[in-house]
Amino acid sequence: MKIGIIGAGFIGSALAVRLTGLGHSVAIANSRGPETLGDVAEKTGATPVTSQEAAHYGEIIVVTIPLKNIPDLPKDLFEGVPAEVPVIDTSNYYPLLRDGHIAELEQGELTESEWVKQHLGRPVIKVFNNILADHLEKLGQPVGAPGRIGLPVAGDDPIAKKKVMALVEELGFDAVDNGHLHESWRQQPGTPCYAADLPASELRQQLDSLGTERTKQQHAQFLANHAALEKQMEAQGIQLK
Repeated sequence: MKIGIIGAGFIGSALAVRLTGLGHSVAIANSRGPETLGDVAEKTGATPVTSQEAAHYGEIIVVTIPLKNIPDLPKDLFEGVPAEVPVIDTSNYYPLLRDGHIAELEQGELTESEWVKQHLGRPVIKVFNNILADHLEKLGQPVGAPGRIGLPVAGDDPIAKKKVMALVEELGFDAVDNGHLHESWRQQPGTPCYAADLPASELRQQLDSLGTERTKQQHAQFLANHAALEKQMEAQGIQLK
């Protein structure tokens, strides 16, 4: 396939490495322009392009930039892109380390990807947000291999979701249906499923145990869990990209 990636940070680069290794044609963009992506191109085999070119490049588009930068993307970024092209959102909300406080996400009415959908003006599929980039690049395994990691996939378009889930499987992970985009809170930071590298059966159990509608108590607890994680990361000098 032809796949466009908007964002050349940890997750975008890891995906580019894996996808080109599988024989896909990948175009990758960042906010500074293709002339700054020489090292990424050399490492990944992807072709540096502009964000507009990446958005119009392929059969699947991945948006993998810091959440705070989503509103800065061109409003017409996906103008003319066929409706059947899935757009993957990998974003996570890190208020302390990177994004600042976003009121809609603090209130809990929207999931991160619903917020992204509003700003992009286009449906999205949520995946690749709850696995470390290094694990995404190196821990994919064949179907049936012991310990194969399950990755949750949430979205409202069943056809787009099916296409994305097939790509997840090809990358060496078990795709686990996480319901509609409104249910994608179950794979966000602070939850038991976040960055846990669970096998598919355990991931399914965890998702089911959380229910479908996030309660106020759950939202408060997951925000507190994530705040503690951010403080730990800050103390360790870990930076997000």
